[in-house]
Amino acid sequence: MIVGMAVGEVRPGYELWRPNREKAGSVTTKFVVVLLLLATSAIAALITVGGWSLLKGGGGMGIICAIYAILYAFFAFLVARWSRGILPLAAALSMILAIFCLVGAESWFARDKAGFDEALLPSSLLGVLVVVLALLQIVLIAAAAYGFNQEWHVEEERPIGSGEDYGAGAAPGGAPQPA
Repeated sequence: MIVGMAVGEVRPGYELWRPNREKAGSVTTKFVVVLLLLATSAIAALITVGGWSLLKGGGGMGIICAIYAILYAFFAFLVARWSRGILPLAAALSMILAIFCLVGAESWFARDKAGFDEALLPSSLLGVLVVVLALLQIVLIAAAAYGFNQEWHVEEERPIGSGEDYGAGAAPGGAPQPA
């Protein structure tokens, strides 16, 4: 019996292997989630900069929008490093952001009349960006939930050098399967 081994330590002659990270579905999901997080960050930053002077709540709301943009860029970095734990947080914040976007989108379109101040970007363009951001959040929530269920955190020990004949699709005992 091996007693007293620290978490993450591997027995001599074995290596740590994460089989679910090698699956094509997991790699694709990670790519999609990172892409959605980066797109959210970019659009949120564009809306923040483009509409800073007209944001309700003044500079305080602008700072919150900027924090969202920075957080989503950081989340993309963490997911790119296979951090599965950030996915539920990203989904929760995406739900809040989607609600903010759906509530506030109409006000950008209502400003497209004479007598209203104009922001750095046209109000109608900012309204479209807010609607796109809301839709993007719905897709991000679904992708993050799907990625969380792929078990990226599962680790197994395997003998060093047995990477080709071990894991998903391998026969019991590590023997190659017949063609």
